[in-house]
Amino acid sequence: MIELNNVTRTYGTKTAVSGLSLNVPAGELFALLGPNGAGKTTTIKMLVGLLRPSSGHVRLGGFDVVAEPRKACALLGFVPDVPFLYDKLTGREFLQFLASMYGYSRREAAERVEREIEHFELAEFIDELAEAYSHGMKQRLVFAAAFLHDPAALIIDEPLVGLDPRSAKLVKDLLRARAAAGVAIFMSTHLLDVAEQIADRIGIVDRGKLICEGTLAQLRSRLAAQHTSLEQLFLDVTAGGARGNAPAEEEITVGQAHSTPQ
Repeated sequence: MIELNNVTRTYGTKTAVSGLSLNVPAGELFALLGPNGAGKTTTIKMLVGLLRPSSGHVRLGGFDVVAEPRKACALLGFVPDVPFLYDKLTGREFLQFLASMYGYSRREAAERVEREIEHFELAEFIDELAEAYSHGMKQRLVFAAAFLHDPAALIIDEPLVGLDPRSAKLVKDLLRARAAAGVAIFMSTHLLDVAEQIADRIGIVDRGKLICEGTLAQLRSRLAAQHTSLEQLFLDVTAGGARGNAPAEEEITVGQAHSTPQ
């Protein structure tokens, strides 16, 4: 469903992403981890069509994001790391505006808006102007907007930034439910415990290159069997810590199989 095929993106002489190949099938939640400047945000921007790859191909549902952007983006729900809203619209007006952009009838738009208000527990503030929202309130509304049209693929950049524990739990449960319903989810995060809790498969990128990917169990087995946490494993395979037997210059593939967290 979500495909990156030998994707490279350069900025002048700087290579932000180098030869990245990934496939996230329907029903899988994939988490991309990496230190600051590793290439995560550039990868996200290429997936949603905000940047063109310098080489390689990005596809959503088989549609090339560059050659067939309308068809590709029709399948997509996107949650950026910094939520953008129209300050002089209420949350309800914002969702209604998006529903009209998707071409839903007034009745269907209203039903979908109410559904997401309930899912993300927005009723308390949905009729207030967005300019009065906290960051966490904005983040929940942006999630509701991304889910509004039942996308086949979700691209999420730092999903839990600014959320209180209750809201974070709500979002994690909804993401797992969407994956279980067959949605392909690509998530970039700095929160290692979140990846550990909800991801089917994890990839670690450093200096633009995919170092390793697989289930958490596969990563532990292949890279450092003694590790009990994803944090220590992450530090060992990136430039932030001792690399041990996993130099960042080499790609380590530990399997495509995935399992659902219990």
